[in-house]
Amino acid sequence: MNMKSMLCAAAFTVLSSPAAAHHGWSAYDAGKAVKIEAPLVEVQYRNPHAEVVVEYQGNRWDVILAPTRRMESRGLPDKALTAGKTVIIEGYPRRDGVHEIRAERITVDGKTIELR
Repeated sequence: MNMKSMLCAAAFTVLSSPAAAHHGWSAYDAGKAVKIEAPLVEVQYRNPHAEVVVEYQGNRWDVILAPTRRMESRGLPDKALTAGKTVIIEGYPRRDGVHEIRAERITVDGKTIELR
């Protein structure tokens, strides 16, 4: 394999990596844990991770959950998350003030699911 082929192969590997497309967790303030109880407004149960939107203190908050497979294996199937249902979310807010939380756990119907 010549040098040009090796460089192309290396570039393809890096660019096709899921990590390259995924946002980093450093955008969230791990020193500022939040716990909110709020109704679900929207639910997107999909990969690479599920997301919900909640209405809290007059603002809409995007909440990043875990990959669906992990949530299902820990007892949180897609049917458990429905718009209108009140949940408790514990996690970390974004550092830049955007209304978004990286959830560490979610309590649904009295059952707490660890997401990380």
